Amino acid sequence: MILNVSGRTDIVAFYTEWFMNRYKEGYVDVRNPFNSKLVSRIYFRDVDAIMFCTKNPIPILDRIREIDKSILFHITLTPYKRDIEPNVIVKDKIIEAIKKLSSMIGKDSVVVRYDPVFISDEYSLEYHVKAFDRVCSLLDGYVSKILISFIDNYKNVRKNGRIINYREFTENDYMIIGKSFSKSAHEHNMIVHTCFEDRNLVEYGFEKGECLSHELAYKLTGKVYKKEWSAKKEKKCHCVQMVDIGVYNSCKHFCKYCYANYDEKLVNKNFMEHDPNSSLLIGKLEKDDIIKERFI
Repeated sequence: MILNVSGRTDIVAFYTEWFMNRYKEGYVDVRNPFNSKLVSRIYFRDVDAIMFCTKNPIPILDRIREIDKSILFHITLTPYKRDIEPNVIVKDKIIEAIKKLSSMIGKDSVVVRYDPVFISDEYSLEYHVKAFDRVCSLLDGYVSKILISFIDNYKNVRKNGRIINYREFTENDYMIIGKSFSKSAHEHNMIVHTCFEDRNLVEYGFEKGECLSHELAYKLTGKVYKKEWSAKKEKKCHCVQMVDIGVYNSCKHFCKYCYANYDEKLVNKNFMEHDPNSSLLIGKLEKDDIIKERFI
């Protein structure tokens, strides 16, 4: 089993203490997002690897050595300001944290996500070309792979349409992004690829890839994973199946483009119900919960 920590919220940024408590305790409970009375119990003895997804790795840096599992970090680093990412920490601090993390676990275990890309009056195509080149330059020698994606028309994106104010991509946009991003990445000894995108830009120098490929999963665990991420079959995502232990609407970054956190009132409510000593990320177990051990 490979854990995703997490695509639903930023556990590292806001809930590291809870995660490390669960790791020390040996298990974690996860409510089914579609049936709240069903709870999956996951024992860390059954976990082969952990993929952390975060915009702020700083809270976990001093505790990495406590984790005796294969780990992979996906760290989102975008060029957006507080109009789009209100509570994300200063980007220079993220960059320094990436460098420190890379020095600790190796650059092949740290993937930077320049994600999502959108074009607007505030964030022009030229702005992205310069910003991406700067990211590559600053992280030269610390990162070997950068992943990008393009903005999707999620509920939260539609709700924040006036703030994001993005325009549709043209074929010329894709060409410029493909050529310029490839050039910047290659000049700094990195590969760049998309995941979960109709346009993978391979014709402009991008490589085919996934967030967590079968090859990388085998490298991390020494095991062959045949199943792909069933939740994303409709878009033909070929990532290895992972188990997400996060909770929707519990991330305090409040990014305007986020697919997983679209109700700020509910985010604040969930955040108040968090107990670092609970087996659940949000709230506590109830008497009528149905708990079943999960193996895959």
